[in-house]
Amino acid sequence: MTKGYIFDYGGTLDTAGRHWGKVLWHAYSRHNIPVTEEQFREAYVHAERTLGSHPIIQPEYTFHKTLDTKLRIEMEYLMAEGYWNVSEDEYVKSHKTILEDLYEEVKRETSHSREVLTRINENHPMVLVSNFYGNISVVLKEFGLDNLFLNIIESAVVGIRKPDPRIFTLGVEALKLNPADTTVVGDSFYKDITPAKKAGCKTIWFKGEGWTDEKYDETIPDKIITDLSQIL
Repeated sequence: MTKGYIFDYGGTLDTAGRHWGKVLWHAYSRHNIPVTEEQFREAYVHAERTLGSHPIIQPEYTFHKTLDTKLRIEMEYLMAEGYWNVSEDEYVKSHKTILEDLYEEVKRETSHSREVLTRINENHPMVLVSNFYGNISVVLKEFGLDNLFLNIIESAVVGIRKPDPRIFTLGVEALKLNPADTTVVGDSFYKDITPAKKAGCKTIWFKGEGWTDEKYDETIPDKIITDLSQIL
């Protein structure tokens, strides 16, 4: 019986189970940025590695500012590599259009997540465990999710990143529960489901559009959902 929940954030509460790389790629496609998916993937990986290795995202950054920064790094890479030949005015316009498109999408998804989490929180304590940049508290407040969690375990703060199972153990300890009484909800099989199982927790896989077409053993998670409300 589940007595408490651990939730992932990115890809779980903000994009309905879809990998952020895919969410971004679809936005580029919607707005006719003339690059291939392979070229975009290069830019996406470059941006993630840049943000992961340099303290660019500051603790006070909102999600809007974080997304703004990530898009700039991606787009500047595409231009520098010669994949996207565009004028400064066109670049600025495209950046702003995609930024606002994605931000509105995330506002809709987090609003739905807030409704579901509020209902779960009536009977179950919840903790957030996330690989993030050190500003997750600001982001949660931005989307009205800040008062729902007993504690926040953020990789940039605790010095442990998924898929290390120890980060989920910290979440269990924050709940003051046994691992077997704790259910972890996440969109990444590799970073959420597998390590949470190793930590002794039950798991719910929020299955959405992944970064790759890799197949996983769907007998491993205790439950598979395609909408957060299916937890209720």
